[in-house]
Amino acid sequence: MSVTFQILPEHGIVYVRYEGFSRLDDTMRAFDDYARHPQSHPGQKHLVDLSNVTGIESDFIGLMKLQAKKADIFLGTGEQTLIVYYAPSKLSYEMAEFIVRSWEGIGAVVSLVQQCEEQALTLLGLPHQSFAELLADSD
Repeated sequence: MSVTFQILPEHGIVYVRYEGFSRLDDTMRAFDDYARHPQSHPGQKHLVDLSNVTGIESDFIGLMKLQAKKADIFLGTGEQTLIVYYAPSKLSYEMAEFIVRSWEGIGAVVSLVQQCEEQALTLLGLPHQSFAELLADSD
């Protein structure tokens, strides 16, 4: 699977990591698993690590369907969700910008793109300087 997630309850965030070729089916499956997870709750901040993406499935209609499904979950809660995309490469940045544009006009979701780990963590209110440090602190 190219998408995994970890809920870090002590930090109030969900760490999502993409590896390799990004497929919408993998993203949909991971999101469904997250939505059913007992530690998932409205308003959780999301840190989406796109640093290891090597390719992207081009399916605009599929992406819109996926975003609509996510919006149903996020909008139905009355909570605002902050999503920070870490996108250090040209490919990952293009992917993140495309996803961010798909959230435009949806006030329940605030999505931002960062190219520096420390800045991404700062936006989430975390004191860590790297994702490795965050994940080690969560064990």
